Amino acid sequence: MNLCASSHVELERLALATGSKRVVFVSGNFNILHPGHLRLLRFAQECGDYLVVGVLGSSSSGAYVDVNFRLEGVQAIQWVDYAFILHEPPAKFIKALRPEIVVKGNEHEGEDNPESEIVADYGGKLLFSSGDTVFSSVDLLRKEWQELNLSTIRLPHDYLSRHDIDSDGILAILERMKQLRVCVLGDTIIDEYISCDPIGMSQEDPTIVVTPVMHEKFIGGAGIVAAHARNLGAQASFFTVLGADETAGFVREKLKTFNVDLFDYEDDSRPTTLKQRFRASGKTLLRVSHLRQHDISSELREKIMNDIGAVLENVDLLLFADFNYGCLPQSMVAEIISECQQRGIMMAADSQSSSQVGDVSRFKGMVLVTPTEREARLAAQDFDSGLVVLAEKLREKSHAENVVVTLGSEGMLIQAKLTKQNQWPTDRMPALNMAPKDTAGAGDSFLTAAAMALAVGANIWQASYLGSLAAACQVGRIGNIPLSHDELVAEILN
Repeated sequence: MNLCASSHVELERLALATGSKRVVFVSGNFNILHPGHLRLLRFAQECGDYLVVGVLGSSSSGAYVDVNFRLEGVQAIQWVDYAFILHEPPAKFIKALRPEIVVKGNEHEGEDNPESEIVADYGGKLLFSSGDTVFSSVDLLRKEWQELNLSTIRLPHDYLSRHDIDSDGILAILERMKQLRVCVLGDTIIDEYISCDPIGMSQEDPTIVVTPVMHEKFIGGAGIVAAHARNLGAQASFFTVLGADETAGFVREKLKTFNVDLFDYEDDSRPTTLKQRFRASGKTLLRVSHLRQHDISSELREKIMNDIGAVLENVDLLLFADFNYGCLPQSMVAEIISECQQRGIMMAADSQSSSQVGDVSRFKGMVLVTPTEREARLAAQDFDSGLVVLAEKLREKSHAENVVVTLGSEGMLIQAKLTKQNQWPTDRMPALNMAPKDTAGAGDSFLTAAAMALAVGANIWQASYLGSLAAACQVGRIGNIPLSHDELVAEILN
């Protein structure tokens, strides 16, 4: 086939990248990217598995922006899997590539389209569309997810005054946290947010109808605890169990980008836990969980214990992030706690029971446990006592040094380590973010920051304040994003 050398190179690269995927091809000048381009490319991406875009070279009629700038713009679009400079007439390249679908804008439908006959010859399809108009909400959604509005965060000045906490001291603690070596154990959860545009009510039955606009996945569960620790400057190792599925591949790839040392163990009896949230107009409409809750096998437990022994030789802090999906059976927990106690490793734990039953008190001898009120009452089997009595009961049952009962929008109750006067000092701190966008992940961020602060010598009051700042940062955006050292500094100085 009489193609130029660069086109042959692109064909070879695409053959390796696409495999058996359904390829969709779009070509054009793309001088200045505008909403019409975005709609077209989004539509094209939804038509197949792999979107290829040929940016026409400088000799193309109508091309007046430097081709490299045009290519860079197209490559930045999230729906494009592969973009390159096309030096051939599109029809000629299509004949060689043989994509399943070729997409062109509606304005070309009444014109002469040389691709039409070529695509028909090999059994492909030529589609004309300018896409729909929902693309415009995507950038707004991404901005909502990623940007933190510091103006919604209020510092607890009375609390800071009571415990003689100042910015310089907290900043010093935050800096020392970079020296830590942290090990995290627990269930990995993938949180998938499916943002939708509401269409209305079904005419056949009283059902709300929406159309998905964008899908976004985040590392959650114990995985985000490890990512938080690493992003705050510590060395972080993470032990978890994954399924034999595509979601596990996402976990491995994402944690690699976070520079977390991952020790994962494949369990083909369960999927990698995936929780989907369907959202519209800033509210969650529906949650769907794909998971199993049985304990891992004795074989997997043995593999984990064989590996964790070597890692514990170089660990300052161990965090149990338990979601009660079977990753941390009690026999293994007890063995790990014993190992840490022998080595003098500080430990902290959280055991979440949002839609299942857990018991945070099974993690004995922790420097810190951070249950919600419901989780504390389940563990203590006390559904009547006040919060202070509840915290005391949980402390006695778990032998924890410090107990923080998180209360959502009401803040938290902190019961500190026993004093010389045989008293357990107790205090309350309000929630710091006045306008949370998404409360998922607040407990994980609090546990990570507060435990790391304790591990570098902070007292429980300082640690709880730093943990609360971390939680305020987390709930100020949509989805789990690893904590940023700079964001916490900005909040401390706010």
